[in-house]
Amino acid sequence: MRWITVGPAASPARPSCWPAGRRPRLHRRRAPYHRRDDGQGTYGWILLATKDLDGTFERLQASNAEVVQEPVEQPYGIRDCAFRDPAGNLVRIQEVR
Repeated sequence: MRWITVGPAASPARPSCWPAGRRPRLHRRRAPYHRRDDGQGTYGWILLATKDLDGTFERLQASNAEVVQEPVEQPYGIRDCAFRDPAGNLVRIQEVR
């Protein structure tokens, strides 16, 4: 199994890890609902945060990442954007204020 590891540059000894690349094992009654190959990724979505949302968005867009939503002020007070990773998972990035 592969893992995605992310962490703050200021604290590289404290990363967070998530399994990636394989669907989790499912109970036999639930498996048919999850076996379709719809490109939606295994874990659905992940939320990250940055102090420089516009700069982060520009870097990801320049790398040809699939843009789902450009930076926008949400009605509930968060400014964020969204991309899809190569596995199809939704990656939302919010601005830290």
